[in-house]
Amino acid sequence: MTSALIIDDHPIVLQGCRRVLEDAGIAPVLAASDLIAGYRLYRRHRPDVVVIDLAIQGKGLGGLALVRRIKTHDARAHILVLSMHNDAAIVARSLEAGATGYVLKDTSPDDLVEAVQRVAAAQPFLSGDLAMKVALSGSRSRNPLAELTPRELQVLALLADGKPYERIAGELSVSYKTVVNVSSQLKQKLRADTLPELVSLAVKLLAPQV
Repeated sequence: MTSALIIDDHPIVLQGCRRVLEDAGIAPVLAASDLIAGYRLYRRHRPDVVVIDLAIQGKGLGGLALVRRIKTHDARAHILVLSMHNDAAIVARSLEAGATGYVLKDTSPDDLVEAVQRVAAAQPFLSGDLAMKVALSGSRSRNPLAELTPRELQVLALLADGKPYERIAGELSVSYKTVVNVSSQLKQKLRADTLPELVSLAVKLLAPQV
């Protein structure tokens, strides 16, 4: 029987996913609402699949760090990213970090179950739309997000949420100066002259596409 661990800080999402998977015969289904608890549960139980929310605990795309940490500890881990972001660069970055599959939070229950079962069998899974976006992203002009470091992506996502430098520094456990420096790098890479312009770009680039 397939076992799973869901790591997401939204109670409704956590409970909903757990119910969907249990109804499909996946058991046990463990759950954690923060990165540290999720990693500890993984180390203790070694589930067949880990489902990770990229934006957990308001840390931008901090879920990427957990994907990397789990894969560093166990290269055979099977990880499915669950996210609201359908940007090809973010999907690609998740796969590069070690995820085997990627599904959106508005996916159907049947697709979620299929994704978990496929990833448990070490088979990659992307929805049709996501697979097409990732494929096309390599043939079109490069997405500006593809050039950003993981830290820059985290800061950009928090700027898109309207958070000030001081709050970002606290959530990422870095110094205020580090956030200022990363923001300066982002302005240069994204060709933004001012902070308001950078925030506007962040919202445009990271807002879920309809």
